[in-house]
Amino acid sequence: MQRCHWAANELSIAYHDQEWGVPLHDDRRLFEFLILEGAQAGLSWDTILAKRENYRKAFDRFDAAKVARYDSTKIRQLLADPGIVRNRLKIASAVQNAKAFLEVQNEFGGFDPYIWRFVDGRPKKNRWKNHKDVPSQTAESTAMSKDLGQRGFKFVGSTICYAFMQAVGMVNDHTVGCFRWKQVG
Repeated sequence: MQRCHWAANELSIAYHDQEWGVPLHDDRRLFEFLILEGAQAGLSWDTILAKRENYRKAFDRFDAAKVARYDSTKIRQLLADPGIVRNRLKIASAVQNAKAFLEVQNEFGGFDPYIWRFVDGRPKKNRWKNHKDVPSQTAESTAMSKDLGQRGFKFVGSTICYAFMQAVGMVNDHTVGCFRWKQVG
């Protein structure tokens, strides 16, 4: 069975085979991926996958309303938690992003209708033959990054946004030889 090249260990294989690239429309899960992709900046996705359950516990199962209310005491607790990436800027960005997320939900009736408009509401199915052909950012991810930034989101550069788009199925970037390409498409 052929998989995308990066699915190389038990954790990444399970993630690849069950989640990556599957269109996602649940606001809580979208918030989770937004925070996790920001936490991943400068690190490997395997590092984040290994800490994912700890993140879910530490960040109240990614309840944006709760995260938006985190104060300095809670941030100090998170900075002391070895189960997550203990980076002050990334943790502060999660709190700021929760506040901005709630504002977007209020304005658009949900984060889902807001974020999916960057791909006209449906997944873009790519036909990459080789993993080296897959871009790290696109015009859509750059537009998303710019708009999110204007709305107060942090750690949402174009590359992070494209990784988010891949994770939540806004684009199908499984290579055509991967068994998941047809399943997700």
